[in-house]
Amino acid sequence: MRGNIKEEKKQMLLTADIKPLVMRMAVPTIMAQLITTIYNLVDTYFVSTLGTNATAAVGVNSSLERMITLIGSLIGAGACSYIARLLGAKDDEHANTVLSTSFFSGLGLGIIFMVIGKMIIGDLVYWMGATDECALFSMQYANYVLYAAPFMIGSFILNMCLRSEGSAMYSMIGIGFGGILNCFLDPLFIYGLDLGVAGASMATAISKFISFCILCAPYVRKSSVCVISIRKFKLVLKDITEVLTIGSSSFFRSVLTVAASIAINRVAGGYSTAALAALSVANRVMEFPFAFILGFGQGYQPIAGFNWGAKAWKRVRESYVFGCFVSFVGAIVMGGIIFAFATPIIKIFNSQADADVLALGLFCVRLQCFGLIVHAMSSLINMFYAGIGIAKFSLLANFARQGYMFYPALYVAPKLWGIYGVAATQAIADLLSAIVIIPLGIYALKVISRAEKADTDGKKQEQISAQAAH
Repeated sequence: MRGNIKEEKKQMLLTADIKPLVMRMAVPTIMAQLITTIYNLVDTYFVSTLGTNATAAVGVNSSLERMITLIGSLIGAGACSYIARLLGAKDDEHANTVLSTSFFSGLGLGIIFMVIGKMIIGDLVYWMGATDECALFSMQYANYVLYAAPFMIGSFILNMCLRSEGSAMYSMIGIGFGGILNCFLDPLFIYGLDLGVAGASMATAISKFISFCILCAPYVRKSSVCVISIRKFKLVLKDITEVLTIGSSSFFRSVLTVAASIAINRVAGGYSTAALAALSVANRVMEFPFAFILGFGQGYQPIAGFNWGAKAWKRVRESYVFGCFVSFVGAIVMGGIIFAFATPIIKIFNSQADADVLALGLFCVRLQCFGLIVHAMSSLINMFYAGIGIAKFSLLANFARQGYMFYPALYVAPKLWGIYGVAATQAIADLLSAIVIIPLGIYALKVISRAEKADTDGKKQEQISAQAAH
């Protein structure tokens, strides 16, 4: 029975019509990302009722959660790409080894992160951009999030690897259930148990642990394509290099996201706590379209990787072109909707009716709507190169948005427009990154054509050699 399920999933990735397949893989990952975003918004909403300082604390600690997922992204994204290609090449046993080694390595690193984080928690929140007014709230929130670090990293790895074998729906269930649970635990812990900001953090930690348990279930029941076993844990240099090389793209994207968030928090905090709170609210709102963008890319990536490993070049090209089209159109639609309804959305998360928070948050959100197209194309192109194992181009795409385009913008814009320049920084960086993203997108088609030609030439040479031997 298990063998039939494995073959069905493989055949789905290799033979199903591309357009329905991309959507079938993408919709669950989009839903998982949306649910995660929604419970982040729920966190912001409930905590915002405790005051501007509490709202700022949640914004500061979003960097902590990203720091934890850095480890998961380094291992999980690399393992996902590698496992998809191994399954496409029908090397199942090797895929099991890569998964087991990645999973247990992630748990170990999560424990180390938790211990170090607890030891330096005070210095940590200030380093992430907390002001004196919100530092205590920031430490309360960070406390329980650190306890959940191993489970957050483990969940990230399992989530990515389940998608690599075509189990996107179960991946969604695992992440989604934890997100929904958090929506109910937040008011219970914050108000019912009168725990305030610490209650929001505790609710998040419990929800992350439950998600981890659900994502472990298919491996415990042995209903997954791949197998996790401590006996398959092997630190093989070739595998480590492959996972970390490809994972470095996702890792550096997360590093840059964390670094950019901390940098902009520190600059905004230099103006006022209200400015810090405004950017916190704006970033939470923009997580909604970002969830669509990232979820679609994550659903697409295993299709590119599996078919690349199977040398199904036509399917690789078709999925890439379709993915670009959906990303482009989707970004226009989402940007238009958010731009039109930005005011009521911001007001939801500004329950203290702070006029400064509303005005600055509104400006930041609307401006970022103009950069959504480039952001969406950047994500898809990055996922393509990561999926087929070309790390250097994936890194180049990742570094643009929150790297070599972001920091010049952060340096110049505030000098020209003050705090509104800070709020405009990300949108400016998004638009500037088109200089890099457009050529990389066009070049992707050449990469596919060259791989197809090399494969065809190789087969012809084999036929000539076989004929000569006879």
